[in-house]
Amino acid sequence: VLRSLGIPTRVITNFNSAHDTNINLSIDKYIDASGKTLHLTEDSVWNFHVWNESWFIRRDLGSFYDGWQVLDATPQERSKGIYQCGPASTRAIKEGDVNLDYDSSFVFAAVNADYVTWIHYSNKRKQRIYSDARKIGKFISTKAVGTNSRVDVTAHYKYREAKDISFKISYSQYKNSLMDDRKILVTAV
Repeated sequence: VLRSLGIPTRVITNFNSAHDTNINLSIDKYIDASGKTLHLTEDSVWNFHVWNESWFIRRDLGSFYDGWQVLDATPQERSKGIYQCGPASTRAIKEGDVNLDYDSSFVFAAVNADYVTWIHYSNKRKQRIYSDARKIGKFISTKAVGTNSRVDVTAHYKYREAKDISFKISYSQYKNSLMDDRKILVTAV
């Protein structure tokens, strides 16, 4: 429909797509002390998920967020009381601007959530035993124009995965440190 209106639109496939039901930006798996999986969350990782992107000017968010916008025609969660997802700016997703309207936190988690395993000892005590920051959001792809070739658009959604970082800081502290690094790089150029 959007293409028929002259709006550039393409299909996007995200492999290892996170479904973060509680919007905490992580996919949490709980086990008991013997290693048995406990079903304490509805978070999941799908082999893949598909959505559309369309090219919009974002007067509501500012020109920084112009460009490709995620629109998911098959949302699995309610947003503002109805089943909808988007338009979420891919720029906002890449920059970690998860507090913007239009489901940027949900799409951010789909491509960038941490996969965390917890030992659940009791209702009041749990311990994080494993965290994988690289498992989610692989080979984010679209079809090349005029051919059946795959075009990797992962870099439009996230920065290159860090090597081994121990996340003993909050996400906002981590995001602010990235912003500081970018300021240094921009100043150096």
